Amino acid sequence: MKILKTLFSILFSVLLIANANASEKWDMALAYGASNFHSANAAEFAKNVSEKSGGKLTIVTHPGGSLFKGGEIFRAVRTGQAQMGERFMSALGKVDPILEIDSQPFLATSYDDAMKLYQASKPAIIESLNQKGLVFLYAVPWPAQGLYSKNEINSVSDLEGLKFRAYNSATIRIAELTGMAPTKIEAAEISQAFSTGAVESMITSPTTGKNSKIWENGVKYFYDIAAWFPKNMVVAHRGSWNKLDADTQLLIKREAAAAEEKGWMLSRVGNIEDKKALAAAGMVVGKVNADLEKHFQKVGKKMAKEWKKKAGKTGASVLAAYK
Repeated sequence: MKILKTLFSILFSVLLIANANASEKWDMALAYGASNFHSANAAEFAKNVSEKSGGKLTIVTHPGGSLFKGGEIFRAVRTGQAQMGERFMSALGKVDPILEIDSQPFLATSYDDAMKLYQASKPAIIESLNQKGLVFLYAVPWPAQGLYSKNEINSVSDLEGLKFRAYNSATIRIAELTGMAPTKIEAAEISQAFSTGAVESMITSPTTGKNSKIWENGVKYFYDIAAWFPKNMVVAHRGSWNKLDADTQLLIKREAAAAEEKGWMLSRVGNIEDKKALAAAGMVVGKVNADLEKHFQKVGKKMAKEWKKKAGKTGASVLAAYK
């Protein structure tokens, strides 16, 4: 009996040690293809955490919507179906208006202003996500959003009735205010939507246009209106986060900060190089005329008032901090 008790005691101790040293495996859901700079940056972040955790945590990335599609990722992380994920932040405006602050037209039209807006809104964003059981890790902007069209746009009347690809409430609203006809379409479905004629225009980054080879679907024009700098954010499931020890949590935060810094740099590079790629593919890359620019600025001011009312005191305080 003494021998059995000793053996059980040893076995129990071994199991405790094994459990303490067991490696956690996290799945990280990504909406965009592996070659997209957001996904590549996330893959490097995951690799660095996995290698530096001493076997405590392995993060496996799933790009291109292979685990969950873009529109499913936020809910999947909230419910713990995925421990971590990346989501286009302003697509979540119905969850909380503060999450779409970076997609208010012409509020921030340069990287310096986009960073100022991010710093002003970050505390409110973190608090909002915390209330939803999520841990905010980092956010990286897309290059400045421009207007794509199959046909040349020279006047406000040219916008009337255009079948327009929307991806959040801001793009739906800008379409409504300019007379375009919006249809909500995720990034992965852009090529099909243009090739079938479901849409004929959109506002998005030069990177998205380059990655989808939009010129192959009859899109000839890119107008560099620098409407806004929307961000992708990376979040973790709170319950999964709480299972990690303090050192691993600190490691993730440190690598998240590094990924954010690199991501902003990659975005800046893409803002220049990807417009060159569009032009090299035969697209006309330029600016809208003065009348159209004035029209878009007017629409932006109206949308800003609408958003401020919707976002309430929190939105007002963020805008005050930004200005």
